[in-house]
Amino acid sequence: MTAVPPPGRRPPAWRRIAARLTGHALALVARFITAVRADWRGVEPVLGQRVYYANHVSNADMPMIWTVLPPALRRRVRPVAAADYWLKTPMRAFIGPEVFNCVLVDRRQGERTEDPMAAILAALDEGSSLIFFPGGGRNRSEDPLLPFKSGLYNIAKARPEVDLVPTWVANLNEIMPSGEVIPLPLICTVTFGAPIHLAKGEEKAAFLERAAEALVALRPAQGIGAGK
Repeated sequence: MTAVPPPGRRPPAWRRIAARLTGHALALVARFITAVRADWRGVEPVLGQRVYYANHVSNADMPMIWTVLPPALRRRVRPVAAADYWLKTPMRAFIGPEVFNCVLVDRRQGERTEDPMAAILAALDEGSSLIFFPGGGRNRSEDPLLPFKSGLYNIAKARPEVDLVPTWVANLNEIMPSGEVIPLPLICTVTFGAPIHLAKGEEKAAFLERAAEALVALRPAQGIGAGK
C-alpha cells in the first residue's frame, strides 16, 4: 500500500492547497454532471457533530454525500473508508486521505493490528463528523440494505451525544464500475433524515433494526431514483 504521512504529521503546505483545490473542483464537477442535490428532512444543515450513516451501492456514494454538504459542514466531516482501497495507488492515496480527509480503517480482520473503532472514536473526539456505511462493503444484492454490522451500535454506545443521521443516496444511473476512484451517476439525490440515538437499555439488535428502518424510510419510491 502507498504510504501516507504518520498521524500528527501535516503534509506540506503545497499539498494541503492542492487537496483543497481538488476538493472544490470535484464538488463543482459532481454538481455539474450529476445535478446532485440534498433533501433535508427532519434535520437542518447546521453545525453540530454527526455521523451520517448511509446505504452503499456505488463508489460514488461517499463523494456525493460529501459534495452536497455545505462548505462549513464539509470541512468538518470525515468519511470512514477502507485503507486497502484508498492506499492502493498514489492517486487514491492523495484523494482519500488528503482531499476527503478519510478516517482509514483496516478491514482485514485476520491481519490488522489496530481496532478500527479506535480510529473512528478518535476522529469524533477531535470534533469531526463522519460519513459511515454501517453495512460495510457495497451492496450488490436485491435487498435495500446489507445487514448492519456492529459499528454503528458501538459508536452510538460510546458517544451517545453524537447525532446519527440516516442518509439515503439515490442514483438513477450508475456509470462508473467497481474499482474506479470518482464514479459519477447521472442523477443523484441525497436525503438526510431525523437523527437517532441509542435508547436507554436498548439492545444492539433492536437498535440496528431501528437504525436500518429509519434509513430505508428515506428511500424514494421505486422507479424514481430509488437506487437499490
